[in-house]
Amino acid sequence: MNINEVKELLTQFDQSTLTEFDLKEGSFGLYMNKNKVTQKSSSDETKQATNNNATNQETTEVASQTIEVKETVNETVMAEVKPENSEEIISPIVGVVYLKPAPDKENFKQVGDSVKKGEVVCIVEAMKLMNEITATVDGVITEVLIKNEDVVEFNQPLFRVAIS
Repeated sequence: MNINEVKELLTQFDQSTLTEFDLKEGSFGLYMNKNKVTQKSSSDETKQATNNNATNQETTEVASQTIEVKETVNETVMAEVKPENSEEIISPIVGVVYLKPAPDKENFKQVGDSVKKGEVVCIVEAMKLMNEITATVDGVITEVLIKNEDVVEFNQPLFRVAIS
């Protein structure tokens, strides 16, 4: 895998809703993570690279490339700046998001719609319970960050609202 392919994967991963990505192709390994707490630690990879050092110098290079990509992803995520005078409406729970009150109805809110604090913007289903997600501020929806019936995570941004 060449550096351009890694950069393309990094771009696609950064724009996706995935929080972790692990790829192994022959002796090449790539691990990307947007979480603050990682399931794989750099020290584990370093230990693994050290153990394999005697048999394969290439593994050490791959491990260091993997660590560099992780750092780049974290820097990219941290560098993402929220526009001024905007607020994100986040999911308070893990579940399936519904942008419509019923399959045959229109979306609760779309880009350009105004919202008032406490107004329902979507529903998140968790364990067969429908939880209404409400706007936290008055403003205008500038971005819908999820699609209907997406699985959402705890604290995942759902909407971006320009505060009025």
